[in-house]
Amino acid sequence: MTETTDEPRDSREISDSRVLASLTHPLRRRVLDLLKVDGPATVGQLAERTGQAPGNVSHHLKVLAESGLIAEAPELARNRREHWWRLADRELSWTRADFDGDPVAEAVAEAAGSILLERQVELVREWAVRRGGYGPEWRDGCSIATQTWLRLTPEEARELAADLHGLIQKWAHRPVPQDGRERETVLAFSHSVPARP
Repeated sequence: MTETTDEPRDSREISDSRVLASLTHPLRRRVLDLLKVDGPATVGQLAERTGQAPGNVSHHLKVLAESGLIAEAPELARNRREHWWRLADRELSWTRADFDGDPVAEAVAEAAGSILLERQVELVREWAVRRGGYGPEWRDGCSIATQTWLRLTPEEARELAADLHGLIQKWAHRPVPQDGRERETVLAFSHSVPARP
């Protein structure tokens, strides 16, 4: 398939705190996740999936669009009243250090990181509740919770981070086999941070 201007770019490195600020709301994070997993959607579809009022969803879509994180997908509309939205970028990334030195930007980066971590923890907790509804093939070894304490230099910590990121990206960018097997959406995330027991 050829890239067109109507398709999302592959990735975007966020370095503008105003753009990052748009990620500091839980509903906006969830909407981005829904657009990534399910593809383009209308306000009504997103309102139904999130349990939010269409007006509320519309407001948050406007914030995301003004930040360039989503874009309209007019080619999907069946009429002039219908508005579809899609991701502007397949992958978003940002580095906390890029916002150092400016107290406002630092606060935005902290808030964005906190919202992301809260969402990740929420989804892991939801799995614990929903786990019993899955067959043994999903309950046995398909989810992982692992941790270890390491002693690393900053260079080694960067290497570990790159290795973890690379492994997740390998799976994120693989072509999904068209073999007729049903596939569940799976959240994979990692954190490695300096800490004390």
